[in-house]
Amino acid sequence: MYVGASLVLIAVGAIIRFAVSDSLIDGVSLDTAGWIVMAIGFLGLIVSLIQMLFWRGDRVHVDRY
Repeated sequence: MYVGASLVLIAVGAIIRFAVSDSLIDGVSLDTAGWIVMAIGFLGLIVSLIQMLFWRGDRVHVDRY
């Protein structure tokens, strides 16, 4: 998951959690759903940042002709 997608998930989760006033739709708590989406976004952000930290761009690429 990339940083941009993680930020989108955090924003969508925050909108679901804090901006939507109807707290229960067909047995699904929107508060809980918002927290879950934000948690997935934060987890994705952490994983993306760790991948960027350990990514090495100096790998040798050999072209075979």
